[in-house]
Amino acid sequence: MRLPGLRLADWRPTKDTLHLYCQILGKVRLATTSPRNHWWNVPLYVDVHGLTTRRLHHEGAAFELAIDFLDDALVVRSGDGRRESLSLVGGVPVATFDAEVHRLLRDLGVDVEILEKPFGVPMTTPFPKDTEHAAWDHDAVGRFGHILDWSDTVFEEFSGWFNGKTSPVHFFWHGFDLAVSRFSGRPSGSSSDDPVTREAYSHEVISFGFWPGDDTTISDAAYYSYTAPEPPGLREQPLAVGFWKPSGASSSLAILPYEEVQTSDDPRRTLLAFCESAYEAGARLAGWDVTAFTSSGCPSPTELRDLQAAAAGQFGRALPETGATRS
Repeated sequence: MRLPGLRLADWRPTKDTLHLYCQILGKVRLATTSPRNHWWNVPLYVDVHGLTTRRLHHEGAAFELAIDFLDDALVVRSGDGRRESLSLVGGVPVATFDAEVHRLLRDLGVDVEILEKPFGVPMTTPFPKDTEHAAWDHDAVGRFGHILDWSDTVFEEFSGWFNGKTSPVHFFWHGFDLAVSRFSGRPSGSSSDDPVTREAYSHEVISFGFWPGDDTTISDAAYYSYTAPEPPGLREQPLAVGFWKPSGASSSLAILPYEEVQTSDDPRRTLLAFCESAYEAGARLAGWDVTAFTSSGCPSPTELRDLQAAAAGQFGRALPETGATRS
């Protein structure tokens, strides 16, 4: 089955509504989990029907919240077998969704207080007062879910090529992106005044992800990678596929438009080639010990070069000798 299309303009009202739904679930997760490095206790996860908090605990009870993309529902399950749901068919205002989340949790005896306002997004209306965002396009949500499921699988494969510290493949509800990160193990020296940023980037990291587009970074769905702290010259490094885009005053994003993956001869290999070439560029310039970080499950250097050369060839590129090497 081919990957579906996903133009931001075609589902923008639903995307914004779903984003706010996810923020509410994410804040429940944040309120019921112990802190972990880089905020790994915060994200949601892709499951077979959509997005889930996975198992949470509160007041001695286990529970889970999920947004079911197939059945168009918010679903709450408890460890003792109880199940409650809210239909999302036709669209539910964020204010109603928020109230129902708390009602369902209250009925199960596990309700928690959250900070009832969006984080890191243009929308600023507190959840209990937001009646504007109420769209739900079943087909668009289904396409998004299919892309998340497929991307999650490819990112898991790519993660297996690295034997250093690696994040789970997880869905960050503040940025609405699916992401996975690799770490060198060295402190980054970050001294940001923002405690969220300081914790997220406490150590050198190369991240990879997918997001459906926004008004500030890129206007349509795309895969991305960045290296933090960014080493000098990163933006001049060749990529097998995709391109570099300035991000802020002094950093860069490697960008691969989703449509190029969707329409390529081999989407999986195209995405893997993008991730590998972005990783090699960042790791090489940042002085990571790439050989030591190569797992036993990683393709050989020759196979990696062939992977990138084949992907580059689809777009009429010749892979430079310096663009794909683990030496």
